Amino acid sequence: MAENGSADVEKQKLLLHQHEEKHFMSSEVVRDIIIGVSDGLTVPFALAAGLSGASASSSIILTAGIAEVAAGSISMGLGGYLAAKSEADHYMRELKREQEEIITVPDMEAAEIGEILEQYGVEPHEYGPVVDALRRNPQAWLDFMMKFELGLEKPNPRRALQSALTIAVSYIMGGLVPLIPYMFIPIAREAVIASVILTLLALLVFGFAKGYFTGNKPFSSALQTAFIGALASAAAFTFAKLVRA
Repeated sequence: MAENGSADVEKQKLLLHQHEEKHFMSSEVVRDIIIGVSDGLTVPFALAAGLSGASASSSIILTAGIAEVAAGSISMGLGGYLAAKSEADHYMRELKREQEEIITVPDMEAAEIGEILEQYGVEPHEYGPVVDALRRNPQAWLDFMMKFELGLEKPNPRRALQSALTIAVSYIMGGLVPLIPYMFIPIAREAVIASVILTLLALLVFGFAKGYFTGNKPFSSALQTAFIGALASAAAFTFAKLVRA
């Protein structure tokens, strides 16, 4: 019976760890997709509208748009890579510092365990065995301090590359949407109307999905996202007209 109970406990711990890891990773992927698609839909859309306002031809707008999508995806992907790499570097610095403190000032670190447990309502006479157990297991002690004292989770070593690729691909997918009409409609003033309609529909769908997956109100998110995209393109179109005039 005791063996069965121990096996059940280990199984529950494993399932809990897998659930937390899946939730953690999926939230990061969704965030990267939102960043990439959001900028991908908005920036090329505003660029195409601005060039249309300057009476550029469809071929010029398409060429400039594709160049912007290529440069933007690289820039955004690199930004995602550096952000994730910075998080990983920060974790490793804090890990090294915590390891040194556990070795050099173990009594002070043990006292901090008690302070942390007290924040969760654990009485001093109750957390004594926990402190003793952690002191006998340096790795568990280190993991405890990293998570509960510093609030840091061990980053996925592949996170930086995954973030860069996800953001870059999402940017390209979003950026091509406003450019599609210019591929088939040679007259820019006609293509821009189709681009506006297509991109606003895409922004509404994207905004709805973003609100749904992030726990916000989907319809409000859809309207807000579409409004921001429309405002950016209208501003670019107006300024281009004013400069040309």
